[in-house]
Amino acid sequence: MLRRILPGLIILVTAVAAYLLLWPVGIDPAPWNPPAAPALAGAYAPNTRLAGVERLGEGAGKGPETIAIDAQGNIYGGTADGRIVRLKPDGSGAATFANTGGRPLGLDFDARGNLIVADAYKGLLAVAPDGMITVLATGHGGVPFRLTDDVDIGRDGTIYFTDASSRFSVEHSVVDLLEHRGNGRLLAYDPTTRTTRLLLDQLYFANGVAISPDQSFLLVNETGKYRVRRLWLTGPRAGRAETFIDNLPGFPDGISSNGEGTYWLALIAPRSPDLDAMLPNPFVRKIVARLPESLRPQAKCHAFVLGLDADAKVVHNLQDPACSRYGAITAVTEHGGQLYLGSLEEPAIGRFALK
Repeated sequence: MLRRILPGLIILVTAVAAYLLLWPVGIDPAPWNPPAAPALAGAYAPNTRLAGVERLGEGAGKGPETIAIDAQGNIYGGTADGRIVRLKPDGSGAATFANTGGRPLGLDFDARGNLIVADAYKGLLAVAPDGMITVLATGHGGVPFRLTDDVDIGRDGTIYFTDASSRFSVEHSVVDLLEHRGNGRLLAYDPTTRTTRLLLDQLYFANGVAISPDQSFLLVNETGKYRVRRLWLTGPRAGRAETFIDNLPGFPDGISSNGEGTYWLALIAPRSPDLDAMLPNPFVRKIVARLPESLRPQAKCHAFVLGLDADAKVVHNLQDPACSRYGAITAVTEHGGQLYLGSLEEPAIGRFALK
């Protein structure tokens, strides 16, 4: 029996090995030696504060990635099926406000009450109060947006937004992290001239963006490098980019300003020792890219939110390692003494009372 099946086994093993080692893949990985992950101690010490999260709009839609609040206190989140869902201020009455036909990610209201949307597939959009959708921008410099991700609006009306990757779409965002090249961009859209300008490029998965209360700088997350960058907009350092906080204990996703000097940072998952071990070796990452998604290193669920001051000091540390109430947190919006939480996985919006 063994003699009969052995040739077939050899052929099968050879074919699998050839596939894993030689099959063409659509990534060109660059080596990177990440710093050792910081210990979950001190400012990052585990706690269970987020076990007290309240769930709003349960079942209204999966993956409300970013949350926005309008002038009347209504709550908005974009879901995986392309809808933007609106809840009443008390979290009841879930209804569809608009449907972009794409994947709405970043949300923010402008001074006229238009909801500005960073849609992963459709680009930068404006949704009027009556739900009418206008396309503002779909690319820059001849390079289309592949993963329009987050948005924040300055007092002068300038719309700051990110294109997380100019190469990979949202369903292949993990592949961008495997490639680990600077495919992301930070951009600004002027609604008066209807023009887009590039602020920063070569970002490693450009994710959340937030403007400072005095409008002097922007913060932008680089998920692939576990850090937040700062771009100065005014003053003697205008145009200069620097690291705001580095070597975070997880993958930074969304960031927002509460307007009073605190920046809320969502860590969608803790650092992966497997990924960190692979990052110096492009050949290994090509092999991993050939594996079915179920066999690739998987993110561990760990609810994690940090509050940072203007000097990047941790002033709030909110966690729930068990994800007992809410997980895969991608965004945090402060409003009325509450934190509103977004997620790529949860079928609800989270709300957490600050005390």
